[in-house]
Amino acid sequence: MSLNDPQWGKRGGGNEGPPDLDEMWRNFNQKLASIFGRRRGGGSGPGEPPSIRQLGGGAGLITLAVLVAWLASGFYIVVEGQRGVVLTFGKFSEVTSSGLRWRMPYPIQSNEIVNLSAVRTIEVGYRNAVKTKVLKESLMLTDDENIVDIQMAVQYTVKDARDYLFTNRRPDDTVLNAAETALREVIGKSKMDFVLNQGQAVVAKALPVMQEILDRYQTGIQISSVNIQNAQPPEQVQAAFDDAV
Repeated sequence: MSLNDPQWGKRGGGNEGPPDLDEMWRNFNQKLASIFGRRRGGGSGPGEPPSIRQLGGGAGLITLAVLVAWLASGFYIVVEGQRGVVLTFGKFSEVTSSGLRWRMPYPIQSNEIVNLSAVRTIEVGYRNAVKTKVLKESLMLTDDENIVDIQMAVQYTVKDARDYLFTNRRPDDTVLNAAETALREVIGKSKMDFVLNQGQAVVAKALPVMQEILDRYQTGIQISSVNIQNAQPPEQVQAAFDDAV
């Protein structure tokens, strides 16, 4: 080629622009197919693999579908009588009422459902049946220095979802401790005959003390009822007590 040739120093083909990426991609796939003996199949044209643009469009659709599914995972339902508690990165954000609700999906936000209408029962001084006694809870000292064996059932509901979730690690134990403390305080100021014969009066005195303890520690718990299941002298002195009566 002469130095005066106008094509001197230029690439062949007469195309001075940048290489076509789609063409390079097709050539690359065709070479791979020839090396591994694969047939050329459907793509952007007869015998051609999909182009970079087509692959990019497919990846975009997959990404969009994943994003939509992720956002949809933020919907949750709070039924009547419940409250939803929304957490942002594990910390309290808000309390939501009943209905279809939405929050930012995990791991940004999460939610807990608290049932406000459920009535929970705690047994003090016994478990499952009155005969299955827990003496460390049931034996109490009266004002006239007698010992009574008393079993009591305490029912409660949740009145504040936030306090219930974040103040109490073991809400049942909290109610049990408050009930036992209140009952010991009332019985410790009462005569034995009063405790044995005036169960409802004992309850009337003990219940507000229980609630005051629970409110003081912001437990979010509301005592709904207290029922004395049994009150008697300890079994060891029951016979002597009956004879005295």
